[in-house]
Amino acid sequence: MIIPLPTPESLAIYVHWPFCAKKCPYCDFNSHVRESVDHTAWRDAYLRELQHLRSLTGPREVLSVFFGGGTPSLMLPGTTAAIIEAIDALWGIPQGTEITLEANPGSSEVEKFRAFRTAGVNRVSVGVQALNDADLQALGRLHGAAEAKAAVRMAAEVFTRFSFDLIYARQGQSLAAWRDELHEALAMAGGHLSLYQLTIEEGTPFHTLFQRGEIILPDEDTGAAMYEVTQEMTAAAGLPAYEISNHARLGDASRHNLVYWRGGDYAGIGPGAHGRLTLADGQRVATRMHRAPEIWLERVNAVGHGAQPFEVIADDAFARERMLMGLRLSEGINHHDFQALTGVAVNDVIKPEAARALIDGGFLSDDGRVISATAAGRQRLNALLAYLLN
Repeated sequence: MIIPLPTPESLAIYVHWPFCAKKCPYCDFNSHVRESVDHTAWRDAYLRELQHLRSLTGPREVLSVFFGGGTPSLMLPGTTAAIIEAIDALWGIPQGTEITLEANPGSSEVEKFRAFRTAGVNRVSVGVQALNDADLQALGRLHGAAEAKAAVRMAAEVFTRFSFDLIYARQGQSLAAWRDELHEALAMAGGHLSLYQLTIEEGTPFHTLFQRGEIILPDEDTGAAMYEVTQEMTAAAGLPAYEISNHARLGDASRHNLVYWRGGDYAGIGPGAHGRLTLADGQRVATRMHRAPEIWLERVNAVGHGAQPFEVIADDAFARERMLMGLRLSEGINHHDFQALTGVAVNDVIKPEAARALIDGGFLSDDGRVISATAAGRQRLNALLAYLLN
């Protein structure tokens, strides 16, 4: 199945639920722990902000809906249902549209899977992160390996499409251990896996521990070997990488994330949610909702939305962003589609001499129709982009 490209008439919708049962020490997402949440107030606020966004976008074709966080499986299924019903009333949700909800493997959340399915969710992404108790504890996760595996089994039973996440290159992890863990994960997998190399983010407890030398990660060569083993094993299992950290069977890629990586419009609601919208006058803007949950809620109640002032995205900046995102994908960037979307030619965004050197080095491919990073190039994408782009 070929997943269609976004168009000026299409839109993805992201809903951010900012609450977690516990803040993981490696996480720098906009997530917060609260003793209690007024679910009615939050449901009503989401519905109001959706109405505001509809006034900005006008009628659109909804390509996907994604509930992220935080931990959106802590949401009441009734809240999820109300949001999906509102999106359908405001824009219309075509039959078969991907509607994803992120979930943690805690038993109380897994017990709600059937209720989320009834609410309209048709794809779930489970935050497993590791398949052994010691590493889950080191990552600060609340669940154990048995709960994680049970959650994946339940996801497979309830949803036609599901995914789960693992983090590799963890402290103390060997190449052999990752190979064994990935083999186990592939035996459990459906059509999609997200496999992320652990990175130390500033402002997190892990960053403090890393600076003190209390967390020691695998060295660069071992991390690179883990990445290569990941590509080999997933491809052999029929789930090749379609993006640096995401692997899927043909047609089972995340349609929502593809909108981001292909430069489509997406609307974000909820605290800290970002968006990229093309307004009625053709102007592209970056949207951002207030990050603090309580302040966002106050602003929505006061004025109908929690948006910060828009940032206008110039054509050259949009073209650069499209290149940054598109080269993450194994499909690369089609020259014709790139110019039609951005108004700028690929060769006006890149340095020709740098492109030639990267092609000669086996890090980039360009046949005049599609430009793409090779597997070796995607492994070193940040360095490649810094060298390639004007």
